[in-house]
Amino acid sequence: MNKPIVLTGIKPTGHPHLGNYIGAIKPALEMAKKTNYQSMYFIADYHALNTVQNAEQLKSYTYEIAATWLALGLNPEKVIFYRQSDVPEITELNWILSSITSKGLMNRAHAYKTKVDKNTEEGLDIDAGVNMGLYTYPILMAADILMFQSDLIPVGKDQIQHVEIARDMAASFNHTYSETFKLPQHVVTEETATIPGLDGRKMSKSYGNVIPLFESPEKLKKLIFKMKTDSSLPTEPKDPKQSSLFTLYKEFAEENEIIYFKRRYEEGIGWGEVKQQVFNVLNRELEGPRAEYHNYINQPKILQEILEVGGENARKRAQENLKIIKQRIGLTF
Repeated sequence: MNKPIVLTGIKPTGHPHLGNYIGAIKPALEMAKKTNYQSMYFIADYHALNTVQNAEQLKSYTYEIAATWLALGLNPEKVIFYRQSDVPEITELNWILSSITSKGLMNRAHAYKTKVDKNTEEGLDIDAGVNMGLYTYPILMAADILMFQSDLIPVGKDQIQHVEIARDMAASFNHTYSETFKLPQHVVTEETATIPGLDGRKMSKSYGNVIPLFESPEKLKKLIFKMKTDSSLPTEPKDPKQSSLFTLYKEFAEENEIIYFKRRYEEGIGWGEVKQQVFNVLNRELEGPRAEYHNYINQPKILQEILEVGGENARKRAQENLKIIKQRIGLTF
């Protein structure tokens, strides 16, 4: 009996940061440890073309994402780890799904609606700055998911709609051509906190407030000491639930350390000491992965070989599934 498939993708659109790790990579790695699933992880390089349109930069970001996954413990011998662009069957399915998807469904996609609303507010043409990659982004994401008959899709809350759109497309195809696709389910890790950046807002490249995941110890410490705090005195009790620094700390610390640190907050602790403790824990936990990351980055051929093997495995599955799909729609005899 085939194992249920868990599919996770990440775009190579910038340097990996702590928010990427805690919000997406860490939960996905935990799921990969479960032997009752077949885990598939991919680098969504075609999706990245909407924003990264420099060839060398895209290549560099792709290597960085691959090195990050591997340095943090992804075992390519136990999962299927591949680049989206190494599986051309996905883009073929993208066109097939485009042919049965209404424009109205794309009009309701969050990313497009957000862009239209912003253009409207600024008095611009509603489609200013909108390329077809952005507009049809949910179709390519649906192809990523449906190509492999995926069962579970771990996503953040802002990505739930994309999985629902993939379900709509699968149901529409099944209704038109006969039962072919599974209806995927989204998986949201509710307990994962929103990771704060340097200014207290959600850590995001668009805000320019990120802490790079594999920064040197010296720079990591400087960035942590730049994090925003209030003006309370060292002797004043502090609420750990309202502290960005505590939120970051508990994602890396041991349970006994979290309990002790929480008590220190409630008793009264200076922000300088808080930041030092946050740095100590983060640097301790990232020291090993940091060394592994730089080892992979300095040996790009190893990364290429791992991705090529994963791409071959993913493509075999895709070819088998696409053959059935094309039979259903009348493209093969």
